Amino acid sequence: MSGKKGRDKEGCLALESIDFKNALEQFQNLVEKMIIQKTKESSGLYTKDDDEIDYEKFYKTTRRLFGSAVKDQYIQAFFRKFISNPNERPDWLEIFGCFSSESVGMPSPSKESMVLLVSEKQQITHSVVKRKDVIKGIVKVPLLHLTVTASQKGLITVFSKKMKVLTTINIEDTAWITGCDFLPNLKYVVAVTESTIILWDYKSKESEGNGFVIKPIKNCLLCVSTVTMADDLARDTILMGDDKGYVYLLTITSDDFIMKQSKAGKVSQFKVMDAESFDMPKRKLHDDWVGKVKYFPTLKRFGSCSTDSINSFVLDDIKRLEDHLPVKEFSVPKGVNAFTYCGKAKVIVTGGNDRILRLWNPVVNFSPTGKLFGHKHGIVEIVTNEKDQHVISLSCAKVFRVWDIQTLSPLQVFYEAHGTPEEMNAFPMVFDNDHGLLFTGSDVIDIYPLANVTQGSKESPQTHERSLNVLLYNRAFHQILSICTESILKVWDLETGSRIYQIEDAHGLNIEVTCATIYRNGVYLATGACDGTVKIWEFESGQEIKALPLTQDSDDDHRVLKIIYLKADEGQHAVIVLEQRGKIKIIQGDSAQTDLYVTWVLPEIVPFPRRNPVVYLSLRPSSLETQDFFPDIRLLCNTSSMKNDKETFLSSVDIRSFDVLQVEGCRLIATGSANGEINLWDFESASVTCLRKTTEDNEASGVNAILFLVHSISSSRKRSSVSSAPSLRSDASAIAEHKETSSDLHEKSAESEEINTEISDEINTETSDKINTEIKTEETTSCKDTQNPEVNEQLLKARAGLSPLMASAHESGCIRLWSIQGNLMKELLPFAGRPSGPLTALCTDTFTKILLTGSKEGYVFRWNMASFLEDSRNIKNAIKEELCWRAHAAEVVDLFIEEEKNVVVTASIDGSVRLWHARTAYYFGFFGQARKFDLTDTSRLILPSDVTGFSAIIKEESKHTEKKKIIYPLILDRDKLKSLTGSPSDLEKDGDEEAVHNFKFFRALAPEKLKPMETFEFASKEAGAIFGFLPIYEHSRTMSKHDTEHRTHFHPLAKHTNGAKCLTLVRNKVIAYAYK
Repeated sequence: MSGKKGRDKEGCLALESIDFKNALEQFQNLVEKMIIQKTKESSGLYTKDDDEIDYEKFYKTTRRLFGSAVKDQYIQAFFRKFISNPNERPDWLEIFGCFSSESVGMPSPSKESMVLLVSEKQQITHSVVKRKDVIKGIVKVPLLHLTVTASQKGLITVFSKKMKVLTTINIEDTAWITGCDFLPNLKYVVAVTESTIILWDYKSKESEGNGFVIKPIKNCLLCVSTVTMADDLARDTILMGDDKGYVYLLTITSDDFIMKQSKAGKVSQFKVMDAESFDMPKRKLHDDWVGKVKYFPTLKRFGSCSTDSINSFVLDDIKRLEDHLPVKEFSVPKGVNAFTYCGKAKVIVTGGNDRILRLWNPVVNFSPTGKLFGHKHGIVEIVTNEKDQHVISLSCAKVFRVWDIQTLSPLQVFYEAHGTPEEMNAFPMVFDNDHGLLFTGSDVIDIYPLANVTQGSKESPQTHERSLNVLLYNRAFHQILSICTESILKVWDLETGSRIYQIEDAHGLNIEVTCATIYRNGVYLATGACDGTVKIWEFESGQEIKALPLTQDSDDDHRVLKIIYLKADEGQHAVIVLEQRGKIKIIQGDSAQTDLYVTWVLPEIVPFPRRNPVVYLSLRPSSLETQDFFPDIRLLCNTSSMKNDKETFLSSVDIRSFDVLQVEGCRLIATGSANGEINLWDFESASVTCLRKTTEDNEASGVNAILFLVHSISSSRKRSSVSSAPSLRSDASAIAEHKETSSDLHEKSAESEEINTEISDEINTETSDKINTEIKTEETTSCKDTQNPEVNEQLLKARAGLSPLMASAHESGCIRLWSIQGNLMKELLPFAGRPSGPLTALCTDTFTKILLTGSKEGYVFRWNMASFLEDSRNIKNAIKEELCWRAHAAEVVDLFIEEEKNVVVTASIDGSVRLWHARTAYYFGFFGQARKFDLTDTSRLILPSDVTGFSAIIKEESKHTEKKKIIYPLILDRDKLKSLTGSPSDLEKDGDEEAVHNFKFFRALAPEKLKPMETFEFASKEAGAIFGFLPIYEHSRTMSKHDTEHRTHFHPLAKHTNGAKCLTLVRNKVIAYAYK
């Protein structure tokens, strides 16, 4: 520190001792002469004479004018910068080390627009460079998760995935390293110096002799790159460029390390290989130094660049280095210093001393397809963020710029302050696409993370400022609708995440929109509000069409909780809604009416007998004249059945959810209550049944969501269902693909004993005959399908055997599957390793093969139920939990799955709508973020900032038993031993009795004659830690009663009080029995 102050003091004294003003004028005149000289050189009018200003003359003149006030490195940096770009005159202050930056006056980017998080930069300083050294090359090895760096003075370091030093070596060479790369097949690090090629075996534990050096090389090598081809695992090919414009092609095999060693033996730390022994084709492609060489596997082309204005950039096949055919050349004024290729955009990006980034079509070399302006200094390095289609460029003033290739717009600018002027043209950079990290090197390694990398952003994802009420998907338009408690309605594009439009105060000022539904064709939208009003909208334009006016007695009891679309065609609209007090209504409107009006009401409270909670209904077919969906009903008091019932109970009015099913042969409405009751209204059998589990606490069994499951084989099912949250997915007009038989309608489940209900076999046929009105369903099978006998056969099977089911999500965290007759078919609990909490949302895919559930704790569970729905009576057709992940830190309001894009969208009370991969739970982002979604990229491990755990893929449970064939070792065959003992042997003549005995003994060993035993390994947790894994041995021969008694000790479920004694007993019995 004192030395630096001393040098600064000497510089100040030197400036005081000279006429600074006069010296500065002379220096500016010198610069003007250099500009004139450079201009004449570029126009071809300059002839060399004694007044030519070269570096030596510039150095001596500057030193004479300013003396010791200027340092050698500043003079060198000033001259180099001027020569590389004479049109950009450097400021005279730079001769004294005062460098201007492009970052001056630039506004700091907002967090939303940041691509790279500069504030989260990680810096690695140890074991990177020597004293007064700089990094010349950084290489990422994705397959091995390695990072390799090489410094100018010969220090090569290999880092692990977590950037911990694995190994390092100090190259004892007088020449400086100019570049490095990695040989993926031979697993060697390759580095080039001014006169040698170094191959280092980084895995070797020997301190010496762990590498090779190829020399001599006539010209000065400046860069190196590996040609990545997987055709041969025993060789690698590298490209190199030198200071004379030549590009070299060198192939190295594993045999070369043995066959081509020089007779001179080992020199210094590496073994020497003679460069003359290699077939090293080269070709002069440029008239100036080769700055960089790269190979692009997707293009199967190599690229090389130079500051030459004519042959600035070459892109062609590596065969051109051997056959000398014409190559594809790109001409850029003042040459090219760096280049890269973006595979998704299919463009080459070049940058040089003219400060312009040019985008090229790899096939067209006469004109660029685009230009990017903004840099104020020459560009020295370019890398590509392939997955986001961003280009990151670096100027010699250490200014980073991030560009969007698609829009040709700048995204971010930041400045790197540390470093010395010597590093201006030595600043390597590489982008790690797998982890979203930018690596740069100077005297240290700087690592910049992307803003969208795991928990990179400290801000929580936010789609709305308030809690969400509604999440809907319009399958026809591939758009998403989200509505928050502030009644702001937003429509988003699913694939990109961009917002299309929004509507504020849809039902009026300070009126909360509580629910919504979309008709199956995607044209119409219906919304319900807290004041009981309902509105119909045109989805695409957001234009209001009809509305249910506000009633005089509107209060909290009229708050619309759920809504389902029933019909929308020819100006007629019909929806069915659930109000706060438990009343269900059908609201309709036609072209003749300007407003919507109520046409049908379902009774709120039903008295059920406790022993048989089934009540029959009296239907009024005449009411179908006003609405075409459900007839008016009247509860019948069955006095004969109620005489035996001493008590009745009233159904709960605290209804949280409901769903509607209208398929061929079925017209059902199901409601779920807070006390766990499910009322199933069957308009075909004219009855209402109360389903509940009597052995469960009412508060813990509350029903948060109900969903009818209609399994479809040959066509997609279009319907709407009501989730636990105040939102709906689409209309309730399910497509009829199945017709139930009479036996299916009265089939009992094995688990029906748990339900305190009985389904009567008596059906009011007289009433049902009078009702000849069924909802018209949309035909989903084409004419071709009807002509195909195979398709017709599938449809017949579906109609004959597949019966709709009903799923209910409960406060206790379980899912229950019910038959439409009211029998409990299955009860599911999520994976015990993840605390799900109460389940709040249900949804299925179009074909009802996948069931998704959301929980109050923010978890999402994926279940595969295809085989179960095909044949629920087959115990082998189980429902399998496939995936579990935490999507939010708060309650999941609603969710849906989109099969075509293979994504899942979730909404939460935290105000965010998030997009996930349907099979892996990979996080794509949230709706409302600055960047667009990339649904093809699933390689980075990304999480929202409020989520810490990654998804858990639930593997299929192992079978209850596994058969294993156990072949026991050789045993002594005593009959064979007797026969051998009776026969003479040649060994007996020698008198060696012990040898004779051993010989006969081993000859008598033979495999067991009985069939191999079979063991059954039990993996049942119910058997316990000891008995659950004890083997059972079975023998094929007939066993006596005595044997049977002994064998009872082998059973793993034998109830012994002491596990250790049991194990010993079993082992002894097995040994005794095997050799019996």
